[in-house]
Amino acid sequence: MPHIRPVSDLRNNFADISRIVHETSEPVFLTKNGYGDMVVMSIEAYEQKMFESEIYLKLKEAELEAKSTDKRFSHKEVLSDLRKRLIDKMDGDNV
Repeated sequence: MPHIRPVSDLRNNFADISRIVHETSEPVFLTKNGYGDMVVMSIEAYEQKMFESEIYLKLKEAELEAKSTDKRFSHKEVLSDLRKRLIDKMDGDNV
């Protein structure tokens, strides 16, 4: 169930709102004059949402690319390429 609070609670009950967003990892929706105005969430929850959004974007890009070509890679080819890239990156960091 979403947490909905008046925007005045941000000033008057900040500690309570902070506790809610950290304990539940869920946002608190703030209203102004009965209408939605803002969303407050913990930094950790925000970063997780951004990470998930990036993953979904990458998956969508891969899906569109897969539809535009018939070229496919085997499991072995993908892992081999990934290992090579990791080794190259590690070698580059040590230089």
